[in-house]
Amino acid sequence: MDKNGYTDIRFFDTLGDCDLSLMAGNVLHVLCIGGSMGFVFQEVRFNVAPGDYVILPNASLASCFAESADFTAVIMSLSESLVASMALRSDYGVIGHLSLLQNPVMKLSEHDFEVCLEGMKYLRCRMADENHLFRGEMIEHLLMAHVLDLYDIHARGNALPSVSKRTADLLLRFVGMLYDGEYLTGRDLNHYASRLCVTPHYLSEVCRKVSGRPATYWIDRFTVSAIVRMLWRRELSLTDISERFGFSSLSYFSRYVQKHTGLSPSQYRNNVAAR
Repeated sequence: MDKNGYTDIRFFDTLGDCDLSLMAGNVLHVLCIGGSMGFVFQEVRFNVAPGDYVILPNASLASCFAESADFTAVIMSLSESLVASMALRSDYGVIGHLSLLQNPVMKLSEHDFEVCLEGMKYLRCRMADENHLFRGEMIEHLLMAHVLDLYDIHARGNALPSVSKRTADLLLRFVGMLYDGEYLTGRDLNHYASRLCVTPHYLSEVCRKVSGRPATYWIDRFTVSAIVRMLWRRELSLTDISERFGFSSLSYFSRYVQKHTGLSPSQYRNNVAAR
């Protein structure tokens, strides 16, 4: 936060208003009011309709945004540092986070839509009150209330398990390593387990219990997403990309991409160019 405004929270009316290239690491919230939009997230295409609430845990993992001419929404961007500082007394955050990495779109009931719309509009309105003597604290508490409403909505709509604080801390560190690009130097389960001081079996089972997926799924998912983003950059050769990810050979790199996308790197790149 600076003296002129609360820069960790930004609101927009359309996707065209925000420069997504500058929001890497930010959490992006989109409440669709009218019209429609679509985007690709972790290589899956999602379509958004009125009443849908989108939470992108990291805006850089999404691409190919498109919105209809009549699309209207409340869009909120939260900085990575702000989200990290929100010490909510709930371990649901990491559970919801892993769930949102698989499906970032929540279908809201009419009541939940009104709750979210009212909460976001009120937060946006109060941010304009720069003369409030406790403005920073007020905004943070309003945001926390909104996030807790989202926890409630998501938890009611998903049969997700409760976890201990130890498990939540372990998963936060594991996911944090992936966000930090650890897959550039290691994609082997043993590498992560060793760094986290647990056995590979324990790490995998904890991930499976919370997300329904083993740890290797998340390692590969982050890796493939990053590779695909590099394949979009045609100035990078396939050899350049392979070397950046530490593959022992171009053929091994090609087999890895083929296995996880169904296409060779060159086929994937050509498909992107043809869109």
